Amino acid sequence: MPLASQLDTKQRYTYQDYLRWPDEARYELLDGEAFMMSAPSTQHQRVVRELVRQIGNFLLGKSCEVFPAPFDVCLAHADVADDQINNVVQPDISVICDSHKIHDKGCKGAPDWIIEVLSPSTASHDLIRKLRQYEHHGVREYWVVHPVDRVVMMWQLGGDGRYGAVLIEETRGAQASALFPELVLEWDVLFPPPEVKEPPPGIYYSR
Repeated sequence: MPLASQLDTKQRYTYQDYLRWPDEARYELLDGEAFMMSAPSTQHQRVVRELVRQIGNFLLGKSCEVFPAPFDVCLAHADVADDQINNVVQPDISVICDSHKIHDKGCKGAPDWIIEVLSPSTASHDLIRKLRQYEHHGVREYWVVHPVDRVVMMWQLGGDGRYGAVLIEETRGAQASALFPELVLEWDVLFPPPEVKEPPPGIYYSR
């Protein structure tokens, strides 16, 4: 089977096709279209690692679990056959509270909370395509962390099954999750405030 970069972009694929592909590269399916995923940057991985550490520590002893990428998430109901699933994603961070959704190959069904760390190559993917799919499939809370601009964009699913207005906050101080109000993420561990350097002392000449 060819890699995703060699796939026919006019063809639509399913999870059944996806399972036959080799593991040399990462890719996602959105509406059956294959998208190659480039390797993340070092900064991206540091942000993901620290978020997973803080969230994981909070979830110890609780029924919810946190999974970093690579971790396959099939956006479909449990009774949908593999050859009928055409949305398979690998969120940077997935928090899942229903153990029945978790299986050996990943997750089948919407995670409760998804966090994506924005990269230049994934901006439109995360903010348009994935946002639409996460809303449609019932992801209760969706965050997009922008490590360069140091902001986090947050969407919460309403009772009508739609995301409300996006909330944008600076990544400094502490930030609570709507789903887990007792979980307070410490942004300053991830994004330390810039050092304030004192100006050099002036030079004075005596007469």
